[in-house]
Amino acid sequence: MKPCTTLVRGALAFTLPLLALQAGAVEERVAATASSPHCAADAGWNDPARPLRVHGNTWYVGTCGISALLLTSPQGHVLVDGATPQAGAQILANIRALGFKPEDVRAIVLSHEHVDHAGGLAELQRVTGAPVLARAPAVPILQRGASDRSDPQLLSLKGFAPVAGVKAIADDDVVRVGPLSLAAIPTPGHTPGGTSWTWRSCDAKDCRQLVYADSLTAISDKHYRYADDASHPGYLAAFRQTLARVAGLECDILVTPHPSASRLWSRLGTGATEPLVDTAACRGYAHKAAAVLDKRLAEEAANVEATP
Repeated sequence: MKPCTTLVRGALAFTLPLLALQAGAVEERVAATASSPHCAADAGWNDPARPLRVHGNTWYVGTCGISALLLTSPQGHVLVDGATPQAGAQILANIRALGFKPEDVRAIVLSHEHVDHAGGLAELQRVTGAPVLARAPAVPILQRGASDRSDPQLLSLKGFAPVAGVKAIADDDVVRVGPLSLAAIPTPGHTPGGTSWTWRSCDAKDCRQLVYADSLTAISDKHYRYADDASHPGYLAAFRQTLARVAGLECDILVTPHPSASRLWSRLGTGATEPLVDTAACRGYAHKAAAVLDKRLAEEAANVEATP
């Protein structure tokens, strides 16, 4: 079955000379921020980060502790994730610092429906006017700004500002804005609506497959049990399928919603000590998450045995 395609309209018209001028302006702005402090691996969620090129037309515009990416094109841009409520203004400032206009963002997509990644969406949508595109399980959560018992972490979660313009997309949908093409990979587990995104980004002839892999950590409040299939049928099996799918993705450059989960600040920017490109990164990321899930299931089983 071929994936569905979501086309986001409202294309912009640019001439080639203007594109060249814009590219030069972006490079000058990036160079001007080169003296900014590098992010620490254990940075706080809202610690400010300077915008950085990841590869080609993919830019890091999030905070030091929470990722947000901007994919750019002459026909409009796509923003990936909204970070925290406090980070929305910083993401907008980072977009402008690169010389791009927030109003040229044509679509906003996200990893999962938690306050640290969806908290800034309402503000970002208000400024950009772009729709937020999400898989069906995340749509009602985003619209009301609060999770339900389908989320393993429900009792430990904070709410966020409701998002008005949310559009449901199908599993394995492809979001297109001009030449940009992002594939939505359903990856439930950390949350029911968890979604990973993958696209191709080129720097001249150096083309790489980027994967924005959603959080895969098996973490919950004290009442939720992943092994309780009667309470949430099929959820554990879906989580296992998520881990297998992420492990099998074509993956040259991995970025995760929490930069520390993929050691991004060791691989990107002035303080990089590891290669940015690692074709085994998605496989390693999924295998670590599988070990955490197995440990969690063993703990649940032990707790059941210990209960009279």
